Amino acid sequence: MAVYTHLGAEAMAALIAEFDVGTLVSAKGIAEGVSNSNWLIETTGAAGAPDGSGARFILTMYEFRIDIGELPYFLSLLDHLAAAGCPVPRTIHARDGRLYLERRDPSGETKALALIEYLPGVSVSEPTPGQARAVGEALAQMHDCAAGFAGRRANGMGVAEWRRLADACGADGLAQISPELARIVAEHLPRLERDWPSDLPVSVIHADLFPDNVLMLGDKVTGLIDFYFACNDFTAYDVAVTHAAWCFDPSGAQFRADLSQALLEGYRAGRTLSDAERAALPLLAQGAAMRFAMSRAYDWLNTPADALVTKKDPMAFARRLAFYREHPEVFA
Repeated sequence: MAVYTHLGAEAMAALIAEFDVGTLVSAKGIAEGVSNSNWLIETTGAAGAPDGSGARFILTMYEFRIDIGELPYFLSLLDHLAAAGCPVPRTIHARDGRLYLERRDPSGETKALALIEYLPGVSVSEPTPGQARAVGEALAQMHDCAAGFAGRRANGMGVAEWRRLADACGADGLAQISPELARIVAEHLPRLERDWPSDLPVSVIHADLFPDNVLMLGDKVTGLIDFYFACNDFTAYDVAVTHAAWCFDPSGAQFRADLSQALLEGYRAGRTLSDAERAALPLLAQGAAMRFAMSRAYDWLNTPADALVTKKDPMAFARRLAFYREHPEVFA
């Protein structure tokens, strides 16, 4: 999450008035993440709610990496998973039933906005094994609950996109970030392109289940959020992405074996991985690391200087890639 576009108080109040959530009380920009503008919204509450009850929501303006035509997939998926009992925020539909609105931003560009249910909980920065196990269980539950979802979407951040981002950065750009990053991409991206599997089980996947996309109270998962990279792809790839996101320190230099064991045990308690999936996990994890190294590298070189967003180090995932290459036994 982040804030690229700034909306004035009057424009924000007019947007919120299109939903049956009461009148706007406050709107606070959220700085985390890199793809959209987000605000924490507080209102007086929906019509008929008790006086003073109030309500909180997340308002998202879609900036880039998201095709507006694909929003029905993302937003309908939230509704499907929430109805199935997953800890996922519902989409708040506009008064006329629309899943999202379209507005011109201050520059005149038309952008889409959606209002999402706010869920309680906090994102942990130093997860415990109990929390990692709960996340594994929640991921397996999500894969199970998504089985009846009719939507279909290809992975827009798949192998071809890693190549496009690497080429867009260029060898010089990657070396500007780190000469080691340029070397790792040159050595490993062609191998991943050549060896990427084609016949593993497919489902709806989250594809971005980092700690800041999971809300927790103690060891309980209260919310899986930010589904804007969700797609239909290898189910085991989602396990690999989540493993890479949760089982290292932020720099990617220190692997946490206790978190790895707990997360994988939690997932296996809810869904059985096939022999082919287990065998593929080391390669899938290397691919997950390449995916985030490349998107972070592109953002590092191209994020506007005045955007309210925190840049993230691509080397943190280049180090993960090297670890997975050297230690496939972590998935045994």
